[in-house]
Amino acid sequence: MRALIQRVSRARVDVEGETVGSIGPGLLALIGVKRGDTRDDCEWVAGKIATLRIFNDGAGKMNLSLEEVGGAVLLVSQFTLYGDARKGRRPSFTASAPPEEAVPLLDVLREEVEAHGIPAETGRFGAHMIVELTNDGPVTLMIDSDVRRGTERKDR
Repeated sequence: MRALIQRVSRARVDVEGETVGSIGPGLLALIGVKRGDTRDDCEWVAGKIATLRIFNDGAGKMNLSLEEVGGAVLLVSQFTLYGDARKGRRPSFTASAPPEEAVPLLDVLREEVEAHGIPAETGRFGAHMIVELTNDGPVTLMIDSDVRRGTERKDR
């Protein structure tokens, strides 16, 4: 599971002109689910989202977590995070989990984030979404659950 995390002062996602998720200060997390991901991946990524120390303390140093600053998270499914553009001009998305695998895991991820006491909003899986954000910093990080297992694919 991959999460592209951006620290934001606000973010929202609209589908067909309707706002389906909106937060103030916190994190926008674009989430890619890979074939074979498990509940364990969700728990690990949720823990990182909740506890990464990427918010400024009183001295202006990134020392505080989302839990500590009382922020929220906007989770937006993004199958293209597993796009492979090494060959040709059209990316392959074969590593991305199909909807019947991805949707239940996205639900688990939200539950796990909320279990940390973090309010969580979401986009709408499979919909054309318009994501609006105000990046704060900017601070942007990629979290990949394969890295902790040492199974990440090496670029050739």
